[in-house]
Amino acid sequence: MARVILVNKPYGVLTRFSDPGGRPTLADLVPVPGVYPCGRLDQDSEGLVVLTDDGRLQERLSHPRFGKRKVYWVQVEREPDHAALDALVGGVVLNDGPARALSAVRIDPPELWPRDPPVRFRLNVPTAWLALALGEGRNRQVRRMTAAVGHPTLRLVRVSVGDYHLDGLAPGQWREAPPPSRG
Repeated sequence: MARVILVNKPYGVLTRFSDPGGRPTLADLVPVPGVYPCGRLDQDSEGLVVLTDDGRLQERLSHPRFGKRKVYWVQVEREPDHAALDALVGGVVLNDGPARALSAVRIDPPELWPRDPPVRFRLNVPTAWLALALGEGRNRQVRRMTAAVGHPTLRLVRVSVGDYHLDGLAPGQWREAPPPSRG
């Protein structure tokens, strides 16, 4: 039976198990051999990473052809209007091709742990939070998409991948989860 581990990756940790440069990795958080990440989160992003020892499950959760929904809470500069949100869903052109969100909505600031280091604060530039859902996960895609509509990302937290959710995991914590049913 497949082993599935959910981990809340803190800011500054690499989504891999080794780094020749000695930077923090998942190996510093999860002492479980033989599991691998289903997709990546950038070093400066936080939140849910799903680990498994099952190659087929890893592919189903990470490959765009399976369209697994990934939800991100994104703090952006300035307050996006309806046109910016519509553009995220309608599609923006990035240097590696078009990209579109499955949904993009404004949300109240979520109750999150403090980030270390904190997000830069600018007295004269308001911020807003979005819940952004994607069916794929290209390199720095959320950050590039929000920048394309004029709202650079300040903080990015992935809260779900498919049926797996971050619920109740503090930064650096992990827990086992049941594998998905094959039905």
